[in-house]
Amino acid sequence: MSKRFPGRRLSWLRLGVLITATAALVAAAGVGWGQFTDARAAAGKASWFAGYVDATATPFYSFENPSSEAERSVILSFIVADPENPCSPSWGGFYGFDEAQATMDLDRRVARLAETGGHVGISFGGLLNRELASACTDPVALKRAYSQVLERYNVDTIDLDIEGENLTDATAGERRATVMAQLAAEREAAGQDLEIWLTLPVAPHGLTEDGVRTVQQMLAAKVPLAGVNLMTMDYGQSRQQDQGMLDASIQAARSAHVQLQTAYREAGLESGERTVWSKIGLTPMIGQNDVPGEIFTVDDAAGLNAFATEVGIGRMSMWSLNRDTTCSTNYGDVTKVSDSCSGVEQQGISYAAVLGQNLGGLPRSVSEPGHDATAAPAPTGPPVASDADIVDDPATSPYPIWTSEAAYVANERVVWHRNVYKAKWWTRGDVPDDPTASEEVTPWTLIGPVLPGETPQPVVTAPAGTFPEWKIGTVYLKTDRVQLEGRVFEAKWWTQGDSPEAALQGADSSPWLVLTNEEVAELLADLGK
Repeated sequence: MSKRFPGRRLSWLRLGVLITATAALVAAAGVGWGQFTDARAAAGKASWFAGYVDATATPFYSFENPSSEAERSVILSFIVADPENPCSPSWGGFYGFDEAQATMDLDRRVARLAETGGHVGISFGGLLNRELASACTDPVALKRAYSQVLERYNVDTIDLDIEGENLTDATAGERRATVMAQLAAEREAAGQDLEIWLTLPVAPHGLTEDGVRTVQQMLAAKVPLAGVNLMTMDYGQSRQQDQGMLDASIQAARSAHVQLQTAYREAGLESGERTVWSKIGLTPMIGQNDVPGEIFTVDDAAGLNAFATEVGIGRMSMWSLNRDTTCSTNYGDVTKVSDSCSGVEQQGISYAAVLGQNLGGLPRSVSEPGHDATAAPAPTGPPVASDADIVDDPATSPYPIWTSEAAYVANERVVWHRNVYKAKWWTRGDVPDDPTASEEVTPWTLIGPVLPGETPQPVVTAPAGTFPEWKIGTVYLKTDRVQLEGRVFEAKWWTQGDSPEAALQGADSSPWLVLTNEEVAELLADLGK
């Protein structure tokens, strides 16, 4: 008998089936490995939450004293080109760095947040002003301008909010990308982190053509882009009438995700689904949006957070922490956008807490071996004077050292234990750092630490003859102004024979109010002196 299946050969049909099956297995293995490496790469990047703070909006928002964990990381906005000097950075076109410190105590407040383990990033641009790269055409001066911001505030996270005319300026985009690549390379060589985010407008159909081009410019210049933050807000006619704000935001994120996958792939970079999600940020405008009828509710915030957690977005923000509260009854028309409230009844719920749920602190470099991507970020901010001995030196203190013998009036500043405090009301004998005094009882507000290199602030005095010299026999009425040894005083009520000098000692009973440096400087400017 012959052997079973002697000399049996595969038919061409069977061979084809075998090859197809083998290829399918190889392809499936490749897909599986790709998904694994994609998920692994995305998992190494911690998601984070940081609300924007409109730094120049009044009243100034106290970001240095966060009311919850969700507010410990902030993005201060906006650095823009100085209207009179296009290559000089300014805060909102209003304040240079020194002016921001004098007017807003900005350096001290940034240092205060860093002291307590918080983190500050800085945003450039915005809709209403010219971003530095749009205004400054000299690449060397432009790089210097960006560097000045990084060095002044010691930040490792920057946000380029490019919209409006800043977005349509393709030449500025090229300049911006080139300089960002240089800055990133220099920081890397120095062993310093620098996270660079693009913030761009988005519609339900995705990024605009200008937005896509801006991303491509960054990638082509080899900028190690941390991600693209989508402004999921102000949709206008791009949103269908029956489409809610949450659905529009999710659709916008999915559309932009497809666009960014293509952009990264064309640039030869990792473009896996999870990896690209980890390079996307979402920033809604809480409550009433600029577009009438567009209202992003607290429920929308919860839904967006759930979506973000599901897909693994890299960043969540919101515009803005200044607005994260219910408007008072005195604010008549909540359909008009306010800088200070959301326009919706929040019932004590914080948008920041809802949007930031399950999201951690700001990003740090994950390129170092053994780095824990979920660890709290290292504090940023200007350096702080050492307080090893906690000895206050009048020669290195910007304000007078607190003493129990002196009286202080509202808004007066003092230094105590290497920190600067501001009086809420008239006070005498109340220790600024009394650990037993509650927020409601203490007459002092902690602003922040004394900074290295500070010296006593010079007193702004008025030139002789600016106002009448005080005379003991003269009758003065309310709002009358006089000067004594260059200091300017204003009468609080009818007075005769009461020396203004008592007001310098903080006497609440004095009929005179001593004008602050800022008030005197403003008066002198108005008078052309």
